[in-house]
Amino acid sequence: MASKTIQIRGHGQITIPKKIRDLFDLKDGDVLVIEEHADGILIKPRKLLDPSQAWFWSEEWQERERAAAEDIKAGNVSGPFKGIENLREHLERPHA
Repeated sequence: MASKTIQIRGHGQITIPKKIRDLFDLKDGDVLVIEEHADGILIKPRKLLDPSQAWFWSEEWQERERAAAEDIKAGNVSGPFKGIENLREHLERPHA
C-alpha cells in the first residue's frame, strides 16, 4: 500500500483519508492503538468486543478453548458418528 501524508492539526488531531477508513472499515468512535517503533509510529485499529460476545473472551473460556485444542492435538476425540443412535451407544459405553 502506498504511504499517505497527513497533517497534525489543532489539539493533535489528524484526519485519516476516506480510502483508508473504508479499507479498514473504520467508523466514528472506533479505537486506534499507536505503537512506538524505532523508525516511527504504527497506528492500528482496535475493535472492541460486542458486549453480547464478551463471555467468549473471558479467561475461563479461553482456558477451556486451550484445553480442547490440546485434546484435539493429542487425538483425544471421538467420532464422527453415523447418527444419533451411534452417538448414544458411544456415550453409554464405559470408557477408560
